[in-house]
Amino acid sequence: MLTYPRAFSHIGLSVPNLEEAVTFYTEVLGWYVIMEPSEVKNDDTPIGQMCRDVFGDGWERFRIAHLSTGDRIGVELFEFPENEQPENHFEYWKTGLFHFCIQDPDIEGLVEKIKQHGGKQRMPIREYYPGEKPFKMVYVEDPFGIIFEIYTHSYELTYSEGAY
Repeated sequence: MLTYPRAFSHIGLSVPNLEEAVTFYTEVLGWYVIMEPSEVKNDDTPIGQMCRDVFGDGWERFRIAHLSTGDRIGVELFEFPENEQPENHFEYWKTGLFHFCIQDPDIEGLVEKIKQHGGKQRMPIREYYPGEKPFKMVYVEDPFGIIFEIYTHSYELTYSEGAY
């Protein structure tokens, strides 16, 4: 089988309140709602069967909304009943997903908007290549404890030699 670079489709985020998360991600990051919040039940519908394959039999229902970024990446927001907030949202030493990254050339403005809407700035904005490339980054946290990173430039430009 030929190996080629696969495209990124979507990411799923578990949030404590679906409406608040939809509001944050649409108003702060400008993402589009492509499917309004809805309920999924553990039943014999195709979606119920698919979710039973994923989550097993021990669930009754959950809520979900689908968003899209400006570059057509999907963001699934899940609200599970009796969801639990972890004590530490940034357990980077544990294997698995620990952050995602978005891109905005106005990194300072976006950080302020995130803070104004209940999020946190987790570090100072830093330059990757001071004096060489005007590329900046910062880690932030949404109001629900989900940690993500912001770059001012694309991933490829940030890490490639001689790209600027």
